[in-house]
Amino acid sequence: MKNNWMPAIRGYVRLRIEGKYPERFLNRCIESGVEIWNIKRVGDERIVCFMELEDVHRIRPLLRVTNCKVTFTARRGLPFFMKKVIKRSGFVTGITGFFIVMFILSNMVWNIEIKGASPQVELELRQVVEEMGIKRGRFQFSLPSVELIQRNVTEQVSGATWVGVRQKGTTYEFEVVEQKLPEEAEKHSPRHLIAKKKAIIHDIYVEHGQAQVKPNDFVQKGDMLVSGFIGKEGKTEIVPAEAKVLGEIWYKSNVTVPLESVFTTLTGEKKTKHYITFGHIAIPIWGFGKNKFSEYEAFEQKKAFQLLKWSLPVHYKRIEIQETSNYNRTYKKEEAIEAAKEMARHELKGRVPLDAEIIGEKVLHEAVENGKVKLQIHYQVIEDITSEQPIIQGD
Repeated sequence: MKNNWMPAIRGYVRLRIEGKYPERFLNRCIESGVEIWNIKRVGDERIVCFMELEDVHRIRPLLRVTNCKVTFTARRGLPFFMKKVIKRSGFVTGITGFFIVMFILSNMVWNIEIKGASPQVELELRQVVEEMGIKRGRFQFSLPSVELIQRNVTEQVSGATWVGVRQKGTTYEFEVVEQKLPEEAEKHSPRHLIAKKKAIIHDIYVEHGQAQVKPNDFVQKGDMLVSGFIGKEGKTEIVPAEAKVLGEIWYKSNVTVPLESVFTTLTGEKKTKHYITFGHIAIPIWGFGKNKFSEYEAFEQKKAFQLLKWSLPVHYKRIEIQETSNYNRTYKKEEAIEAAKEMARHELKGRVPLDAEIIGEKVLHEAVENGKVKLQIHYQVIEDITSEQPIIQGD
């Protein structure tokens, strides 16, 4: 066959030419511009070749002139294929419908599996998952990404330390690691309690052991607070010291707050565009029209379509365009100082234990430079300063 794919689109036929001089017919075809190819002689008065379907009606006059007879032995190409398809339309419709149904079902959620969770945590997780729209019968491409689902459920399920999420075909699998409070040891090893920071002793509550300090004493890091040796000299006993020693600790914070700043906020107005993508080609299917927002942020989500367990090279892409607005905030000096104090307190809470108490706050230095308020703040904090020191045999 000639090196051209167009005959396959337009259709072509294989014909057998019979007559005394079949070559005369071939010559007439060439003179009339009828394309023929793959010419083979199969007898003294017989030749076979190929011809395009649209040229078939042009050969009738040529046959009469050359006294040849033509028999069509094969019909190939798209027109003949479509004719067969139409003839078997019921079968083709059934096959097409089957694949459409399989494609739709393969892109829906049909099962949600939760592993490693107690009944209470599993119930809480299923409620959170359902609120996010992850339920049986939902299309997968309308759901958030696996990474976003994992982050949200880990934050919202109070009884779980970590939740792993995996999409496996039409199933979403959740693997839960629950919070386990450490069991209190029945028996501690012999130990002293020492100071982990320099501080002034505020209060001391001893359950076991012998106190070595009293309120208002100043201690350095590593100083003995409660000894694990009890009893009189010569009749001492070693015990695991247990106590709560509250000390007054000093902290300094340096914060800077600009008097003028610009914030970008979302207005709530948005536009969503939907696409079907093939490689780098994106075909819009919904959300036509130009973007009407002058300032915006775009969030893109892309998911591959599934067919049974296979991912197809076709993706659904959704782009959510959210309008933004710039907000200029201007502080007066007093307002900036209060905002700086609030920032400093928030930063301090991240440095001290949860049960610590702030009992004093004093601004050591205050300055306004280059449109910014700079503060240095001193804090007095009450917190537990105990740390363990094991008692080694022979001490």
